[in-house]
Amino acid sequence: MPLSISIVAILLGIVEGLTEFLPVSSTGHLIVFDRILGFQSLLQNADKAELFEVVIQLGAILAIGVIYRKKLIASIFSKSLESSPGRLRTNLGIAFLPAAIFGFLTHKYITEYLFSPITVGITLLVGGIAIIVIERSTNEDDRSITIDTMTWRDALVVGLAQVLSLIPGTSRSAATIMGGMLRGIKRSSATDFSFMLAFPVMIAASLFELAKYRDLLTSDVVGMVMIGFVTSFVVALAVVAWFIRYIQRHQFTGFGYYRIVFGTLVLILSASHYL
Repeated sequence: MPLSISIVAILLGIVEGLTEFLPVSSTGHLIVFDRILGFQSLLQNADKAELFEVVIQLGAILAIGVIYRKKLIASIFSKSLESSPGRLRTNLGIAFLPAAIFGFLTHKYITEYLFSPITVGITLLVGGIAIIVIERSTNEDDRSITIDTMTWRDALVVGLAQVLSLIPGTSRSAATIMGGMLRGIKRSSATDFSFMLAFPVMIAASLFELAKYRDLLTSDVVGMVMIGFVTSFVVALAVVAWFIRYIQRHQFTGFGYYRIVFGTLVLILSASHYL
């Protein structure tokens, strides 16, 4: 018996909230679970499904706004470019630009040709291997850069790494955190910067998509997307709070192995035409 749209909206909201800020690719998981749950078939409209996914991303990003609200507000209203909040604002702006430019130029191509389970499976595998290699070949004790000591060059490196996340299955947080760590940024600082960077990036991307599909925001759609929005926000709030504590004592290797297992499963299901 097919699941109701409300139940599927809750399930996808949970998936989004769980995976948006972990280095496992929320987009990749949504593509896979969308196919498994038959979300587009239930809605009978691919554009409504994409609109839904855009809105639940806003729910997840709201969790970042709540957790990092003091630092973000201080950076926005800082009058001094030389203060820590002022430098954070500058660095976030610099890191934001590469993905914004490349995303604007390649969005149509990526959406049309790369949003598939096969792409997700491959990038999950490659990204998982990359995480394991980076963690095993580098030493946290050798990293000395923190958010307060980051330069614009450090921010640019993170921003360029973020461009990789435009490919579904790569994971924005994985690309930016690993890019930061390779640059010499401490694991916790790379994670904090990645999460705060998500705020302008995801808001800009979501508002772009909302403007594109604004005509679809009818009364029958609003209820569904609000269910997903609230679910995503609540789950992401808990996940981010847990993850910040987790990375204080643990490496990302476990997420690398998870990506390899999940990516392999996705490719097997794709090859068997289940996805």
